[in-house]
Amino acid sequence: MVEMRPTSRLRPSPFYAAALADGLVSASVYNRMILPMSYGDPEAEYWRLINGVSMWDVGVERQVELKGRDAARLAQILSPRKLAGCKTGQGKYVSLCNHAGSLINDPILLKLDEDHFWLSIADSDMWLWARAIANERKLDVEINEPDVSPLAVQGPMAENVVAAMFGDWVRELKYFWFRETEIDGIPVALQRSGWSKQGGFEIYLRDGSMGTRLWNMVKEAGKPWDIGPGAPSSAERVESGLINCGGDNDESTNPFELRLGKYIDLDVDDEVIGIQALRRIAAEGPRRQLLGLVLEGDEPAPLGYQWEQIRHNGELAGAMTTCVWSPRMRANIGYALISAARNAGDSVEVQRTGGTVRAKLVELPFL
Repeated sequence: MVEMRPTSRLRPSPFYAAALADGLVSASVYNRMILPMSYGDPEAEYWRLINGVSMWDVGVERQVELKGRDAARLAQILSPRKLAGCKTGQGKYVSLCNHAGSLINDPILLKLDEDHFWLSIADSDMWLWARAIANERKLDVEINEPDVSPLAVQGPMAENVVAAMFGDWVRELKYFWFRETEIDGIPVALQRSGWSKQGGFEIYLRDGSMGTRLWNMVKEAGKPWDIGPGAPSSAERVESGLINCGGDNDESTNPFELRLGKYIDLDVDDEVIGIQALRRIAAEGPRRQLLGLVLEGDEPAPLGYQWEQIRHNGELAGAMTTCVWSPRMRANIGYALISAARNAGDSVEVQRTGGTVRAKLVELPFL
């Protein structure tokens, strides 16, 4: 096993010590932080998410804080989704694009006040991007990384656990909406959200010194529902059709190619970054699309470090961006970023490390 050595370039989250104490055995790197991946039994962790409740250290989901007179304007400049109707306490899934209309991040925007926002980001340096745009436009806004770290509680029993901690008011919380609150003196923001389709919440810890304490409170509250530690599940997220920004897209992939067109409002102001390119792409139609793949074979064969080529009738048609073993489908499944000329139902060949594997294109989500 490769040893992960401490360095000032690689930060742990406030929950890292608790995760280690609960048996963490593997991790990855995300936003220059340690992202827990498994506690030793990936299959059990998967079924816990599907059938019960799991708790995840997702402190790597860093926040880009926009605060000040022009915070709302900057949030809109960064996002091609209309934000004018967003209310305090509401979150919105947004696609941040560069000037060419390519997706560079897909955060949840949380509106804490009229002049105060968080962007809960995927893996990329959005602080630098936001600061550069704000300085270029001479906007009156402070851009910081606050002391905020999400802890996810996911699965069909997650609501019961969170209600046991905070009260039954959480059952009325709408998807992506949140409330600033506290529990036993620990300041948090509680949002119905999470990187799964099994239901759940993210508890945004607002005091990093309280990480182990909050972890143990969730663990104790979840005992009646057999809660256990886990991590974002590649199998579940692919089954559910969720995007991994930075993994399922390349430097030229636009939101329309990733089935995110419903989050793009083409009538936003011209100052929104990438909107003119997105209007052109929408008018011409995207060249590629994201479809599902069901591969032949009955043994787990996950994707390695690189995308793998997809051919149709011998011609290069696209690439497989991810591949995982689906415990519910008992098959290797993945995503195809593929020519818009291809259709669900087509048979294709994937050029895998061990040789060519036949696969069928399908619509998303799988389940």
